[in-house]
Amino acid sequence: MREIVWDTETTGFDPESGDRLVEIGAVELFNHMPTGNVYHQYINPERSMPQEAFAVHGLGDEFLSDKPVFKKIAQDFLDFIGDAKVVAHNAKFDMRFINAELKWVGIKPIPMSQSLDTLEIARKKFPGAQNSLDALCRRFGIDNSARLKHGALLDSEILAEVYLELIGGRQPDFALSVVAGSDVSSRAKAASQTTPLIRPKPLKSKLSEEETKAHREFVEKLGPDALWNN
Repeated sequence: MREIVWDTETTGFDPESGDRLVEIGAVELFNHMPTGNVYHQYINPERSMPQEAFAVHGLGDEFLSDKPVFKKIAQDFLDFIGDAKVVAHNAKFDMRFINAELKWVGIKPIPMSQSLDTLEIARKKFPGAQNSLDALCRRFGIDNSARLKHGALLDSEILAEVYLELIGGRQPDFALSVVAGSDVSSRAKAASQTTPLIRPKPLKSKLSEEETKAHREFVEKLGPDALWNN
């Protein structure tokens, strides 16, 4: 099962009032495991950045001035998500923006039925509790110390961890060989592998000769029944 966990940054809260997307970040999951395949794009909003929005994500007019407009990147993003379920925190917000942008360039919207909202999941699981992304990180012990400002790619990576915890955590049977950057069919094949992969050539030991000698002398002091002698 392929899923895309994603996040956006914008110039404000309302696309119908002229607010635009300025950043999209997304990470791919396959069978609830990250594949390492990501999408990240800054976007020229073709308008000035309000100070309130700049304070949130730090993306200013000068930085965004040479970035592509949405029309130039729309198909690349759609190709990345394909028909996968798209997972977002407060999904209605992100879906509203992406579909407004798609409408403006004459592309049909992404169906809401294709989206999954982690905020709704969290509210059902923890009614009455704080369910912001930061609050959920604290609840699940997820390190978000790098989140000094909002950033679409970083937030989508953090959200992927939160999402996996919300649905029950990473299960042992999902710890499979999923290769980043491979196509979906090859990932599906890898996900069906139950035999652990064996490195054909063992890695060279990182122990120095002095450390190896000290360990050997230590084991000798333990006598012939020491575990390392078996």
